[in-house]
Amino acid sequence: MTDSATGRNDRTEFLPKLVTVWREGYGTADLRADVMAGLTVAVVALPLSMAIAIASGVGPERGLYTAIVGGFLVSALGGSRYQVGGPAGAFIVLVSACMMAVGLEGLILATFLSGFVLIAAGALRLGTYIRYIPYPVTVGFTAGIAVIIFASQLREMFGLTLPGAEPAEILHKLAALYAAKGTVTPAAVAVAGFTAAAILALRRWRPHWPGMLVAVTAASTLVAVLGLEVATIGSRFGDLPHLLPRPALPDISLSALQAALPWALSFALLGAIESLLSAVVADGMSGARHRSNAELVAQGLANIGSALFGGFCVTGTIARTATNVRAGSRGPVSGMLHAVFLLGFMLIAAPLAGYIPLAALAGVLAVVAWGMAERHEFASLLRSSRGDALVVSVTFLLVVFRDLTEGIIVGFALAGIVFLRRMTETVEMSEAAERLGEDSVRADRVVYYLRGPYFFGAAAQMGGVLERIAEAPRALVLDMSEVPLIDSSGARSFQGLARRAVRRGGRLYLVGLRPTLRRQLEAQGIGAPDVRFAADVAEVDASLDATQPGGESRLAQS
Repeated sequence: MTDSATGRNDRTEFLPKLVTVWREGYGTADLRADVMAGLTVAVVALPLSMAIAIASGVGPERGLYTAIVGGFLVSALGGSRYQVGGPAGAFIVLVSACMMAVGLEGLILATFLSGFVLIAAGALRLGTYIRYIPYPVTVGFTAGIAVIIFASQLREMFGLTLPGAEPAEILHKLAALYAAKGTVTPAAVAVAGFTAAAILALRRWRPHWPGMLVAVTAASTLVAVLGLEVATIGSRFGDLPHLLPRPALPDISLSALQAALPWALSFALLGAIESLLSAVVADGMSGARHRSNAELVAQGLANIGSALFGGFCVTGTIARTATNVRAGSRGPVSGMLHAVFLLGFMLIAAPLAGYIPLAALAGVLAVVAWGMAERHEFASLLRSSRGDALVVSVTFLLVVFRDLTEGIIVGFALAGIVFLRRMTETVEMSEAAERLGEDSVRADRVVYYLRGPYFFGAAAQMGGVLERIAEAPRALVLDMSEVPLIDSSGARSFQGLARRAVRRGGRLYLVGLRPTLRRQLEAQGIGAPDVRFAADVAEVDASLDATQPGGESRLAQS
C-alpha cells in the first residue's frame, strides 16, 4: 500500500480502507465494536453538526445532511481506517463568507466543484505533498480559526440584538457587538455558561459520557421547564425535516461557475489540509497508516455527494475521528454507522431539536474553539526560535484579521524562507590546513572542504567567501565528499567561480563528488574545460606535479 511517510505508490494506492478491512477478515465481534463506536461518534456529531451549520450561516438541517451523506462516503471510500467526516469548525469562516458573497446556491455549487478539485488532487498524487505543511503554519491557522469561531458565537452567547446583519470582519464584528451591549439577555448568558461548564465538567469526571449531547439536552430541558426567553432552533429556523431531500444538481450556469470557483478552490485547499491532518492524528493514535491520495479522492466524492443533497463542505474531523479511535472502532464501518445513526435521529427525533437553545450550541462551539486553540503548542513555538515565532504569529494574525487562505500561503512561504536560512547556516567551509595540517599546504593550490547541502542560499554565501581568496593559485580545490545535494544554482556558481579562476591563471577542481552529483553537474554542462573533477586532493597534486605552470595536465586530458 501507499507509504504515507515516503509517498511510495503501488497498485493499492487508491484502494478504500473498507476493502482492506474486509480482506483482513471482519466478524461479528468487529461489527459489535463498530456499532458502539459509531453510536458514540454520532452523539458527539449530532449537536456539533447543527452548531457548525448555524455558525456558518446556514440552517441546522444542512449540517445534518453534510454529516450523514458526506460522513458515510468519507468512511466508505476513504484511505484512512478510522477517519470520520462531516462539517468542521475550520470551515465556519469560509462558509460564512461564501454565503454572504454568493448565497446558499453558490455555496452548494462551490462545495460541488471543490469535490472535483479534490479528486484531481488525489489523482495527481498531491496528497503526499500537502502533508508537508510546516507545523508552525498548522498551529497558527488552527489558533486563528479558534479565535474566529469564538468571536462568531458571542452574539448568541450573550443574546445580543443587532440593528442589522452581523459584520463578517472581526474588528467590525467586535465593534458592532460592543455597541449592542445594552441588549444582553441574562438567560442566554446563563444557558451558554451552563452548557460550557457542563461539557468541561463531564470531560473531567465522566470522560466516557457523551458530554456535548448531555449538556445540550440538560440546557434544553431547563429552558423548557423554567420558560426562559431565549432563542431556540425552532424559533429561529422552524422544524427540522424528517428525511434527506431528493438529490439535485446545483445551478451550473457560466456566471454561477465563475462566482463559485474561487470559493471551491479555497474549500478544496482547506479540506485537503484538514482531512490529511486528521488522518495523521488517527495514525498516531492507532498505529495504522493511511493512503493520502485515496483519502483526497474520497473527500472529493463526499463533497459532491453532500452538495447533491443540499449539504456543504465535508472534511475529516479531528475531534470525531479521535473519538472514533478511543471508542474502539475496528475500521470504516463505525464511521458509516455514525452517519446511519444520525439519519435515524432525523427520522425519529427531529421535532425535539426545535427546543435546543442557540445559546447552548454557542456554548458547545466555545468549548470547541478553546480546544482548537492549541495554546500550549502556540506558546512553545513562540519560545522555540525567532523563525518559528515569526511564522506562527504571522499566520495567526493573517487568519484572524485578513483571510484564511492568505494566512496559509504566506505562512508556508515564510516557513520556507526560515528553513532555507537554517539550511544555509548548516553549510560549513574550512581550509585544508585545519584538517590535513600545515605540512599539507602547497603554494600552487588552495583546498577548501565543504560540508552540507550546496543550494542557492549556500552558494551565495560560500561564493562570496571564495571570491575573496587573496592568493592566485594554479588550482582552487573544493573537496565535496561531504556534500549530499547540489541544486542548479549551486552548479552554476561552480561555473562562474571556474571562469574567475581561469582569468587569474588557475583552475577549479571539484574532488570527492558522489557519482550521482557528478552526473547531475555534467548533465547541466558543468565540466571541462571550466571545471575539473578528481577523486581526491592527492590526484590533483599529482596532476600539478606532472605539469609546468601554465601547461595542460595529463589529468585534464584523460
